Amino acid sequence: MLEKIKKSFQSAASKNGSYSVGMIALVICMVVVVNLIAGQLPENIKSIDISDNNIYGVSKTSKKILNKLDDNITFTVYAEKDSTDTRIKSFIKKYTTLSDKITVKWVDPVLHPAALTKANVEKDTIVVSCKTTGKSKDISFDDILVSDSYSYYTTGSASESEFDGEGQFTSAINYVTSEETEKLYYTTGHGEASFSDSVTKLFDKNSMSTEEINLMMKGEIPDDCDLLFLNAPTTDLSDDEKTLLLNYLQAGGKVFIVLGESEDATPNLDEVLKEYGMQKTDGYIADMQRSYQGNYYYIFPEITATGDLAKGLESEMVLMINAHGLTTTDPARDTITTTAFMQTSDNAYSVTEDSQEEGTYNLGVVATESISSDTSEDADSSNSSDSDAKTSRLTVISSETMIDSQITDAYSTLENLDLFMNAVTANFDNTKNVAIKAKSLQVSNNTMQHAGLISILTIFGIPLVILIYGFMCWWKRRKA
Repeated sequence: MLEKIKKSFQSAASKNGSYSVGMIALVICMVVVVNLIAGQLPENIKSIDISDNNIYGVSKTSKKILNKLDDNITFTVYAEKDSTDTRIKSFIKKYTTLSDKITVKWVDPVLHPAALTKANVEKDTIVVSCKTTGKSKDISFDDILVSDSYSYYTTGSASESEFDGEGQFTSAINYVTSEETEKLYYTTGHGEASFSDSVTKLFDKNSMSTEEINLMMKGEIPDDCDLLFLNAPTTDLSDDEKTLLLNYLQAGGKVFIVLGESEDATPNLDEVLKEYGMQKTDGYIADMQRSYQGNYYYIFPEITATGDLAKGLESEMVLMINAHGLTTTDPARDTITTTAFMQTSDNAYSVTEDSQEEGTYNLGVVATESISSDTSEDADSSNSSDSDAKTSRLTVISSETMIDSQITDAYSTLENLDLFMNAVTANFDNTKNVAIKAKSLQVSNNTMQHAGLISILTIFGIPLVILIYGFMCWWKRRKA
C-alpha cells in the first residue's frame, strides 16, 4: 500500500500537481504579505483618486502650508461617522494624513448631544482649532458639498454641484494659525459695484474681513484699515476724498482701485492716478491679436506679472471686456515706481467715437513708494514714532469685468480670480493667496466638436490597421 502511494507521488502528473499547489500557496502568501504592507502605508499613498474632476486631489499650495505647520491642529467632526458622506470621510482621511500635526476626533451627536451645546455648533460640522493661537473655525458639511441653489429654484430639488473640501480645510488652517486677520474697507457713495459671492468667498478663505466705509460721512480712514478698496466707482471723488486718499497713500497706506463706467469726467480720481504715474485713456481698448473669437473688445491680456503676483498662474488666461487703457507717465515723486502686470499686445487700439489710437496699453498697474518716518509728514501722530519704513501701494485694474461673476462663473478655466487675489494679497507682507477654488462635481463628457485628421486616425485608422494585421496573421497560419 505504501509502495503504491510512493509511486503515485513519483508520477509526472503528481509532480505537476504538487508544483501547481506549491505555486498557488506561494502566490497566496505573497498576496497576504503585500496587503499587510499596503495596509500600513499612508492614506495619501495607498488611495488613488479616480474621481471625474480629481476632487480628492491636494494642490501644491495646501501641501506647502501643511509641510510648514508648527502648531498642532485638531479636526473635531461632530457627525455620525457611518452616515457621513463617503466623499467627505475619504477626503478628511486623505487630507489630514499629509501632516503629523493634525489630529482628527469624531464626536457622535446622537450619543453625545451635550457636545453640540458645549461647542456651540450644529451637527455635521467640522471644527478646526489651534490650541497655540486659541482660534477655531467651523466648517459645515454644506460648505464642503455645495448645492446648486439655482437648480433648487428652477426644479425644486438641489443637486450637489461642487466639492470644496481642500479650499475649506486649507483656509481654516491658515486662519487658525495666523496671529492677525487683514481688514479690508470698501468705499460706498460713488455708485460702486458690489462684490460677487465668488470674490467674497475668496476674501473669507484668505482670512480677510471686509467692512464698508463712506469717506464723505466718516471723514477719515480707520487706523485698522489694511487695504482700502474702490470697486468700480461710477462718479468722481470729492475734493476732500481725493485729499484723504492721497494723504493715506503718502503715509504708507494701501489702495486698490477697479475702474468702473462713468458718464461724466472724473478729474479727482484721475489726479490720484496721475500722481502715481498712471493716466486713463479715453474710450475702450480693442486688441487685434489677443481677442476672444474675433471680438476685439474681449481681450486676453498679456500677463507680465512676476513674483507673488504670478503665483499659481498656469494658463495665464484672463478675460476682460470693454476695458479702459492705462498709460504710464512720470509720477509726482522719484520715489514712486510704477509697474504694469497686464498689457495688451502692440496691435491694440484705444477706440472712441471720433478716433482710434494704436499702441500698447496697460490693463493692470501697481505703483509702490517707500515711505520713511521722516518723509511721512501727513501720517497720524500715532505713527510718527515708528522708525520702520513703510511701503505705500496703489493697484489699479482697468475694468470691473475682471471680477464680474458673469465671466468668472461662466468660464471656470479662466484665471481672473487667481490673478485678482494675488494682486490683493500682494499688499500684505505675511499673506499669500491660499484661496483654492471648489471642484466641480458635474460629469464632463468627452465630446468631439471638430473631427480633424488626428481624430479620424484615432477612431478609424488604428482599429483598421489592427484588424488588417490580425487578418494577415490568421491567413498566414491557415495556409501553413
